[in-house]
Amino acid sequence: QVQLVESGGGLVQAGGSLRLSCAASGRTFRFFHMGWFRQAPGKEREFVAAIRWSDRNTYYADSVKGRFTISGDNAKNTVTLQMNTLNPEDTGVYFCAATTTMIIRTIRGVSEYEYWGQGTQVTVSS
Repeated sequence: QVQLVESGGGLVQAGGSLRLSCAASGRTFRFFHMGWFRQAPGKEREFVAAIRWSDRNTYYADSVKGRFTISGDNAKNTVTLQMNTLNPEDTGVYFCAATTTMIIRTIRGVSEYEYWGQGTQVTVSS
């Protein structure tokens, strides 16, 4: 059984920064992609950022490009999300996700990931 555990969420003022971390534990799998998604109250879960380990290419939602940075260690199955210049629209529960599928249709798709963390709350006050 694989578990993804997020940490680092919290309350921050607009313009501030937070760093989220995600670590996998349990049965060891090779993840080909890892990412972050978020869900605001009353809204669908949306893509935030992802990394493809084969070439370390990174992908971002337009709303976070230039403010968020995804990085990590494939060998350790860890991924982090550095979030800068936060604004209230970034508020939500942030989920770490991973997939063992090498070829996926879109790295931004919620349905492409089979492993999910429980989520960590990020609240940005104005």
